[in-house]
Formats: sequence, C-alpha cells, structure tokens
Amino acid sequence: MQQKLEKPQWLKIRLTVNDGFSNIKNTLKTHQLHTVCEEAHCPNISECWNTGTATFMLMGDTCTRGCKFCAVKTGNPMQKLNENEPKKLAEALAEIKLFDYVVLTSVNRDDLSDGGASHFAECIKEIKKAYPEIIVEVLIPDFNGKIESLKKIADVNPDVIAHNIETVERLQKKVRDVRANYKQSLSVLENVKKLSPNIYTKSSIMLGLEETDEEIIQSMKDLRAIDVDILTIGQYLRPTDWHIPISEFVSPQKFEYFKQKALEMGFLFCASGPFVRSSYKAGELFVKNVLNS
Repeated sequence: MQQKLEKPQWLKIRLTVNDGFSNIKNTLKTHQLHTVCEEAHCPNISECWNTGTATFMLMGDTCTRGCKFCAVKTGNPMQKLNENEPKKLAEALAEIKLFDYVVLTSVNRDDLSDGGASHFAECIKEIKKAYPEIIVEVLIPDFNGKIESLKKIADVNPDVIAHNIETVERLQKKVRDVRANYKQSLSVLENVKKLSPNIYTKSSIMLGLEETDEEIIQSMKDLRAIDVDILTIGQYLRPTDWHIPISEFVSPQKFEYFKQKALEMGFLFCASGPFVRSSYKAGELFVKNVLNS
C-alpha cells in the first residue's frame, strides 16, 4: 500500500465566497446547467466564481468513460440530451454578465452516434448568435477520432479548440479510459488545424503521475510538431482513494522550468503551476498573452 504523501504548503488554498460566487451557483441551479468547476472538484472554483467566470460542462454530469484521474461521475446517460441547453446557456451568460470570454467543455458521450458534437455545435452557435463579439473556447472530447464529428465543431468557428493529452505517452493506459489514447488525442488537435488553420489549439498535461522530465519535454515537442498554440501544465490532485495515486507533488520551480521550455519551443502561451487547470483564467490569459501580444 502506497504511503499517502503530505500536501506541501504551496498546495494549501483558502476558499472564500462572495456575491459573484453565489450568483453563479444560483444561476446554474435555475437553468439546470453544470460546470466542470463543481463536477471535477476544481481547486480554483472560489477564485474563478468570485470573479464571475466559470467553465460550463455540456450534455449532463455523467461521462461514459472512467478515466482514473477524473472526479466526474461515470455511467450511461442513455442517449438523453437537454434540447433546451443551448438557449439556457445563453440566458445564463446574461445573468452572470459574462460577455467577453466563455469556456465550454463536456462529458464524453460515447452513447451518441456523433459523440454529442451536433449538440456541442448548437451551444456554440446559440452563444455566438446572442453575443457576436464573445470569445468562445471549447474543451472537447476525442469523439472516438471521428473527423466528421470534429468538423461539426470547427464549422461553427469557436476561437479556441482545446483537447487534453492529459499525461505522457507511457502513462496513457494507466491514467485514461481505454477508449482514449495519446495518438488519437494528437490527431484531434492536428485535424483541427487541417479543418480550420485560424482556430487556436490548446492542450494540457498533469504532473505527479510518475512521468519523467524527459517524457514531459517529449510530449511538449509532440504538441508543437502539430502546431498546438497554447499549453497548460498543472499538478494532479487525487479526488478519492479509488483514483490513481499521486506519485509526487511537483515544486513551483519545476513548473516554471517547464513554462520556460514551452515558450522556447514556440508555444504562444503556457500557464504552468500547481493549481493550473486547462481553463484556469482562460479568458484573461488568452486575451493578454495571445490576442494582445
């Protein structure tokens, strides 16, 4: 039995709640919407919600996959979809007063023929129709590698398409669901650029899962080889005892090292730190470091 690692001081965070937090929570409940902030037990939920930002999780709260790092509920949604979700999403943005930048993600929906790509696209279109100037970032599943599903997303022109490789190639089977794999995830990101070269692409890597520095650098090189623009790197935090154990708490200094390496490789921007997640401060960092650079 692996000895439980003691959490270092730099990973201790104080949760605070203000009116912005309460407003988002009430709005989500009213419109029956979900966020990855809640479902994935994100450590930044208080910081983001207090400033009026949230990452909306589409197509319910039940994922058809069972990745060994993820806190989102797994099961069979039985092909059920909320057809009103696109409209409710646009209404929620108005109540939260979120008009500049929105991040949409979803559970995997292997129970649907296109993986839910059509529904995902409808949500993007509804938001763009209501708020033409808004910047839309989407964090998408792999759609089982189906390029026709990916095309449905690219055709509605989100500004950023993210898809996470999650970990280095050697650890994929140990960390992710068996239906996911490293080459398939790279192909998703590569095909986005083939379908629409003007869309920014983004990916994310977790540290603390027995990966080596050399493997992380190789993963970064693999992403740059297919012109991925933006990278985020964060510390894996174990949601429950069922999930894969943490092998190491990576120091802030090591995160800074990988950030500098990423910038040297040509990523337009890299957010790297213990609490960084794929959508962490996405709007602020994208506008500041990409659009305004």
